[in-house]
Amino acid sequence: MSGHSKWATIKHKKAALDAKRGKVFTRLIKEIMIAARSGGDPDMNPRLRTAVLAAKGVSMPADNIKRAIMRGTGELEGGQIDEIMYEGYGPGGAAVLVNVATDNRNRTVSEIRHTFSKLGGNLGEQGSVAWMFERKSQVIVDGEKATEDQLMNIVLEAGGDDIRDQGGAWEILSAPEAHEAIQKALEKAGIPTEQAEIAMIPKNTVKLEGKNAQNMQKLFDALDEHDDVQSVYGNYELDEAEVEAMA
Repeated sequence: MSGHSKWATIKHKKAALDAKRGKVFTRLIKEIMIAARSGGDPDMNPRLRTAVLAAKGVSMPADNIKRAIMRGTGELEGGQIDEIMYEGYGPGGAAVLVNVATDNRNRTVSEIRHTFSKLGGNLGEQGSVAWMFERKSQVIVDGEKATEDQLMNIVLEAGGDDIRDQGGAWEILSAPEAHEAIQKALEKAGIPTEQAEIAMIPKNTVKLEGKNAQNMQKLFDALDEHDDVQSVYGNYELDEAEVEAMA
């Protein structure tokens, strides 16, 4: 999502996730396990390093992180998890990407397809909407924690590409390779982040209103709450007041 709906949506999503701390841990553990397949040393594995930083950011115990790495590398049992990106359309024709981590592909695709159908969308073929998105480092900073000038100096020096005003927050976009450098630069400057991830950013957006907006948010929330879903991305815009009302 983009425009002034972004900050309201992020606050809405963050509040929901904070209320389900176990879900946050489960997602991060799966991400660590998947990342560790390429090597269990965070210093040599950028994706694992990013996942471990995210886990530490929500105060995950070190033992949990270590066990997740060992499952991913095969040192412990329980590492058979597949990562899949599903693509589809929501109400009003909005494009939707759903990243899942599952130990049962058939069950998960059936449940994801049912969720799309139930809430006015449809699951598409691979490649049907992914071309509408770009893989980027996305870091969100509360607008009250830093000014644009402060961020501009820090972000450009750290290799960032763009800073966008999202109505109450700053969205920092960069190449995935600059993700860690951006986070470290902000931390050094004493600027906290609300969210930091490698995300799928839409190249263009469609604005949804009324019933389409409400149903799209219901679909987004239902997908986001699924146990196997790691993240959900859409190319739609909502009016901030409408998002706040739904929240």
